Amino acid sequence: MSYNNNTENKPESSNERRKLFVETFGCQMNVSDSEVVVSVLRGTGFELAENPGGADVILVNTCSIRENAEKRAVNRIRQHLGEKKRRRGVIVGVIGCMAQRLKEQFSENGIQVDIIAGPDSYRDLPSLIAEAGTGQQAVNILLSREETYADISPVRMDKNGVSSFVSIMRGCNNFCSYCVVPHTRGRERSRDPGSVIREAGELVDAGYREVTLLGQNVNSYLWRNSSNGEKVDFAMLIERVALELPGMRIRFATSHPKDLSDKLLHTISRYSNICKHIHLPLQSGSSKILKLMNRGYSREKYLERVGAVREIIPECSLSTDIIAGFCSETEEDHLATLSLMEEAGFDFAFMFKYSERPGTGAAKNLDDNVPEEVKIRRLNEIIELQNRLSFESKKTDKGKIFEVLAEGASKKSPYDLTGRTSQNKVVVFPAENHKSGDYVNVEITGFTSATLTGKAKNKS
Repeated sequence: MSYNNNTENKPESSNERRKLFVETFGCQMNVSDSEVVVSVLRGTGFELAENPGGADVILVNTCSIRENAEKRAVNRIRQHLGEKKRRRGVIVGVIGCMAQRLKEQFSENGIQVDIIAGPDSYRDLPSLIAEAGTGQQAVNILLSREETYADISPVRMDKNGVSSFVSIMRGCNNFCSYCVVPHTRGRERSRDPGSVIREAGELVDAGYREVTLLGQNVNSYLWRNSSNGEKVDFAMLIERVALELPGMRIRFATSHPKDLSDKLLHTISRYSNICKHIHLPLQSGSSKILKLMNRGYSREKYLERVGAVREIIPECSLSTDIIAGFCSETEEDHLATLSLMEEAGFDFAFMFKYSERPGTGAAKNLDDNVPEEVKIRRLNEIIELQNRLSFESKKTDKGKIFEVLAEGASKKSPYDLTGRTSQNKVVVFPAENHKSGDYVNVEITGFTSATLTGKAKNKS
């Protein structure tokens, strides 16, 4: 597999190769970006180091979605700067969303890194590293309206070799008032569908059994062919991938409720290799709060989309994101979120208390006026309810047989395998003669709110 089309600077001898260590924080998109970074730098003479102590260049790929994520990244950057003090010549760089958002604030806060590179500047990393090697701080935080890294084959760094990611687009046009993504990743750009299928095909050739198509809002994917005017939307793209790669399971993340079309739902229902799971971020069950969040839909519209999912894909599972304690959220707004959770019956959820992010619309225009103790109490109530909903969801699966893609050994026992159903539910079952990468029919015999347990069984 070719890791990068540009290899003109690759050294002749493997003894000349320098060592690179990349540490990734945040979302699946950042994981995918780190794989692009490794591909770019491997093409110019780097190989991966197992740990920072053996690296010539240390890069921290950062996330700005929440304050805690930034704090964790800053702590690690400081530790890596300690490695730089111990070993002369080590280069430490910050890449990704924090690099884009904070820029010159790193040095103002006493964090003297050698490289600051935003998400659209990864092709420039070889020259940035060269510049940093002269003792100068190297910076590139320019955002692009064209960059998609479509021609770069990522170097896969996942551990299981079973499932991986393909980024189909970059950036976001939605400007939700709480979110930094449009400010750190720029405007929306969709990849050529041919390049998406090529990359997914490379995964098949490498033995992978599942791919997740990634975007900040995959539902708004739209590629235009400048030569003949052809347009490809997300429903058309995922159908092409399903047809081209019939032996590959296909997932996607993340959907936006305002752009989830019946066309896409019907496409998902038609193909057995498109997984029957949709992550549909809610954020709040109150139309008033949703408007303040600039989400582009109301409570009623969201529930209408949930109803469409249930009708068109009855076996589909639904997961979501929920924010507790957003600006001006009243107890009535909070109760509206709880009631919508009950009505939608989410299978699982990612739940957070609101954390104001500098530079966002909410930070500029809204007061973060919900007391911290109220945020925590509301978040705990949301978590408690979701635990019950998740338990009830798993309970309905007992006695059913699901096709499970085995991903590896269970953490608790080397004699058990763990994998996921098409609905993205985790199942643990005795390995017997099965191995990682196998599709196994599993009868569900037990459950918790988080996990299903079962035994391999032939479908009758």
